[in-house]
Amino acid sequence: MKKIAIQGIQGSNHHIVANNYYGENIDLHECLSFDVLVDSLINSRSEQAIMALENTIAGSIIPNYALIDKYNLHISGEYYLSIHHHLMALPDQRIEDITEVCSHPMALLQCKDFFKQHKHIKLVEDVDTSAVAKRIADQQLKGVAAIAPKMAADIFNLSVIEDEIQTIKNNATRFVFLQRSLPKNGKSEINKASLKFELNHKRGSLATVLNVMSDCKLNLTKIQSLPKIETPWKYSFFVDVTFEKYEDYEKAKAIIQIMAEEFKILGEYKNGRL
Repeated sequence: MKKIAIQGIQGSNHHIVANNYYGENIDLHECLSFDVLVDSLINSRSEQAIMALENTIAGSIIPNYALIDKYNLHISGEYYLSIHHHLMALPDQRIEDITEVCSHPMALLQCKDFFKQHKHIKLVEDVDTSAVAKRIADQQLKGVAAIAPKMAADIFNLSVIEDEIQTIKNNATRFVFLQRSLPKNGKSEINKASLKFELNHKRGSLATVLNVMSDCKLNLTKIQSLPKIETPWKYSFFVDVTFEKYEDYEKAKAIIQIMAEEFKILGEYKNGRL
């Protein structure tokens, strides 16, 4: 049975991704932070880890890029999950009975418009959506509700008070699968890559790299800059590219490797949006 580290506990979105990608016959290692998740992986308490990397509403989870880079982790694949937020509490509780809602800050942000209609409810940030659902069930907390996936209500025997309370309905999160060793993805199945590089301060240096990508028929799907803490005013660039032919990507990779500093391949894998 494969040991998989997830951020959060069972019933969380990371758990849903784990089931959808690996099947249900897995051994979950529940981690309440991404730092603990990475620690689980690098200390061999898990074989692979699932990490949320960006959301269509909230954007990039920037510290996670730094974690992947710092610990030389490898991306073996990706998964896009449509996010659904449900308000849940103990059975027989109604929305009028709820005085406090606890959830992850991102979930609270994504449901902001719903709570404008229920101003009697106090919003409290917590570390994990499903962890709140579990606490409500374990401690039989009345007047308290959680925002979590419907799976959490099923696992912890809670009732869903309100369905689909997210403000934007077509909300999705991109998750990546991480491992310590190089993935054994064959060239025939690789059509996306995540790269990291640094550039000097010469005028047009970034534009030149982007032109190389374009000339080699790569499609730039993501670019994220991250400051180098130890070198003020210098930045690392994290990019995702897709391509039809692996040979085009190989050519671009060889050129960029010469042009850029600290060039690193974070992962070569199959595009999860196909």
